Amino acid sequence: MVKKQERCGKVPFSLTKAIIPKDLSNLTDVQWARIAPEKVIIATKEHAWLYRPRSAKERFAQPMMNDGSVATTQKLLDGSIAAAKYAVKSKEKPPALTPTRRVWRLAGAYHLCHPTFKLMKEATLGFYLIGRTRLAEWATQKAKKEAGRDRLALFDIQSMGYYSEAVVKALVPSAAVALIDYFTRSVRDWNPIDCVGYSYTMERLAIEVGEEYIQKVEVLLPLKIDATRNMHIHSSVSADIEHVEETVEMVAKLTAKERTRVAVACYETALMCFSPPQDGYISDEKLRQILKPLKLDKSL
Repeated sequence: MVKKQERCGKVPFSLTKAIIPKDLSNLTDVQWARIAPEKVIIATKEHAWLYRPRSAKERFAQPMMNDGSVATTQKLLDGSIAAAKYAVKSKEKPPALTPTRRVWRLAGAYHLCHPTFKLMKEATLGFYLIGRTRLAEWATQKAKKEAGRDRLALFDIQSMGYYSEAVVKALVPSAAVALIDYFTRSVRDWNPIDCVGYSYTMERLAIEVGEEYIQKVEVLLPLKIDATRNMHIHSSVSADIEHVEETVEMVAKLTAKERTRVAVACYETALMCFSPPQDGYISDEKLRQILKPLKLDKSL
């Protein structure tokens, strides 16, 4: 039996370092997308390369026009995410996870989840208005699946011993704000197609969280505290892996121009996910100061 995570690739965010085969330009089952100036992702069923065209006349310097398969679409999107990971060269590492920082991350999860239902409903209307019924149906399903997920983060924060509504008002991570701003702009464009890349990237990164990591977080938390509900629902042990596969299958049937835009959105979203916050990481001491008056039991 194949493990769930292996169905999407056990190590998805990697790019082939080997030289691109010379006969690649003659293949029919190949996709590519210019994700940034002088950066092109080329994808086959087995590999994805980051490529810099040498001439404006060569095949991969031109807009992609051919159809896509599910396998090459997955490599195209995952390759775009991998390219963003490699592009972020910051040596600044996130602070070690502590119970206090777990609350900070839960607040960020809440702010990422809370507007998703409404925005996906907006995307549904936007896709219908431009006659893209299949995309509208995809957005409708996304809205249904995301409904109420923000409550899980609130439940987890409360389990950690804090007034959850007060915490998410006090803690608004800039990284979450930047991502939601991008998501909102994508949805409200005349063609909301970029929200597909945003959604794919967020779910693709989520399923990199496995049972082993979740157990490490549970060990870190005080005894008998259940504060990993949100993490379970956004991980490889949830239905998110099926959601990722469904999105790949849907994207594979889109036009070449749409698939290119989705790949670009994957790259741009991943850049924000992998980059350290511009205002720096908040310290545990600062977090404790903010959270102290928000405890359910002030004596603790």
